[in-house]
Amino acid sequence: MICHEGQIERGFRGLVQKYQERIYYQVRRIVPDHDDANDVTQNTFMKVYRAIHQFEGKSSLYTWMYRIATNEALTFQKRKQPTLDVDTAVGVAHMASHGTYYDGESIDRQLKAAIDTLPEKQKMVFCMRYYDEMPYQEMANALGTSEGALKASYHHAVKKIESFIKQASL
Repeated sequence: MICHEGQIERGFRGLVQKYQERIYYQVRRIVPDHDDANDVTQNTFMKVYRAIHQFEGKSSLYTWMYRIATNEALTFQKRKQPTLDVDTAVGVAHMASHGTYYDGESIDRQLKAAIDTLPEKQKMVFCMRYYDEMPYQEMANALGTSEGALKASYHHAVKKIESFIKQASL
């Protein structure tokens, strides 16, 4: 079957429309700045476009794209580091936990501050499981590692987050 360039472009536009928001939010969990996350998302889709012929179908298309997006975001962050100001994160979490009015937004800020203190792999695994509710098998395919290793990373991440929140509320 011969595909014409117009068909490929229409198909790719459909792919972008379907997955752009999910990919953006995955990138945004790693790259905190909106404009930077937009750039990384665009780079992800350019990479997908150039490498679509390499997609082997061993995982879902979204899992393959998720992996590309995650790698692009991590690469971007490594070039841009240091981005984490632990003292500020602890201060925000402490203030949020000691306020008289404790709302969902402050809880979210405290969780984000705790997640930001995690090593990159634990952060990624926690976000995939907690926010995306991704099954361990799909995560293993996306990250090229075993389910057991992912479960251990998730467990360690949860313990560190719990410890961070307890410490911040003292």
